[in-house]
Amino acid sequence: MSETGTLLVVEDDDEMRLFLEEELGDRGYRVIGAARGPEALLRLAEGRVDAVITDLKMPEMQGDELLALLRAHDHDLPVVLITAFGSIDSAVEAIKAGAHHYLAKPFRIEQLLATVENALRERRLKEELRRLREAFEDHRFTIVAHSAAMKRVLDLLRRAAAADTPVLLAGESGTGKELLARDLHALSTRRAGPFLAVNCSAIPETLLESQLFGHRRGAFTDAREDRRGLLLEARGGTVLLDEIGDMPASLQGKILRALQEKEVHPVGAPAPVTIDVRIVAATHRDLEALVADGRFRHDLYYRLNVITIRVPPLRERMEDLVPLIAHFLEKHGRRLGRSGCTLSPVAMTALRRHHWPGNVRELENALERALVLGRDDVLWLEDLPEALRRRAAAATAPAGGPPLPLSEVEREHILRTLREVRGNKTAAARLLGLDRKTLYRKLESYGLRHPETRDLA
Repeated sequence: MSETGTLLVVEDDDEMRLFLEEELGDRGYRVIGAARGPEALLRLAEGRVDAVITDLKMPEMQGDELLALLRAHDHDLPVVLITAFGSIDSAVEAIKAGAHHYLAKPFRIEQLLATVENALRERRLKEELRRLREAFEDHRFTIVAHSAAMKRVLDLLRRAAAADTPVLLAGESGTGKELLARDLHALSTRRAGPFLAVNCSAIPETLLESQLFGHRRGAFTDAREDRRGLLLEARGGTVLLDEIGDMPASLQGKILRALQEKEVHPVGAPAPVTIDVRIVAATHRDLEALVADGRFRHDLYYRLNVITIRVPPLRERMEDLVPLIAHFLEKHGRRLGRSGCTLSPVAMTALRRHHWPGNVRELENALERALVLGRDDVLWLEDLPEALRRRAAAATAPAGGPPLPLSEVEREHILRTLREVRGNKTAAARLLGLDRKTLYRKLESYGLRHPETRDLA
């Protein structure tokens, strides 16, 4: 068992209650016992309880009555019902009212443990996302840095911000280098000045020179008026040269002069012009290898490489994954009118297993897509991009066999859940975490709108 917590066990059968207390306690849980519903409410008032396991049929107060009171106390408190076979219909009704799951007696203790662990995992995920949303709403931070790797990056960034020394941000595409450059500017003495960014790989060489250094009227065709380049426009501020590893060789010497002499020579101008700007560079390339190949000036590299900050890829900072998810759900959820959305445990598992070649940018795009295409307040595996769904399907393939198609994995999971509730679609939808419309839509897509007896056998 990977997670522990405090469980409240409500069972009027003393022998059964003591058995559950002992078994759950041996697994590392703190267990509180109660023989009746009123006693359970008293125990609940004494301190935090992470989940409740309660019998359905009890004297004084039935399990469904207790469920209603528990959910009024804490709407997110997971309640697991245990019931005799003849009471399953009542248990299904309780699930409609918000119970997390039910187990029919007799059950194996492993079934109960798996149910409780899933309930606690789902609750903790919701609490973590809620806490992180509140933190972002309070604007306590702009860069997500829960991992030790990103904390080191931010510490170095803050120390580098105090000086005008060039900074080189190195890291894979999508790791957030421009956002870090903006924070570097915001922390510096130049914060009152402008921050301007230019992508050196996205602009043709002739136009890039004009963009950076400016030009005089008539310097070339279409130069109908004087233009101040970014290094002049950003006076008193910061310029980010993004993807500097792709800068044409002819311009590298001019950037070196700007760094060393603090001046630029606009195209067609008779003399250089003094600049007052801090230059920050960023790249996903190995500049040392480019220098060795003769494709990047060694003197420019050493001038830029005074302070190098390596930005780790997302796969090396997975402690930041959930905080990033909370941030992007809040950011795009608010913009799309979908605030308050969360992820299903299966979708979260898929995100945790993904390798993230596109890093934070890929994660943000995946969550924005899910918010746009999702139909529920919970985002499901089917709402995520295909690459993530394929990886999740491969993880569920039989040992030694080929990966199952995702549709087959989902179809079997739905059928298994329907079997557990004897075909009751409302109960199945609750256990699957779907609304009924979504379940019906899935059943139709798999040709199971009206599952036959043989499908559920």
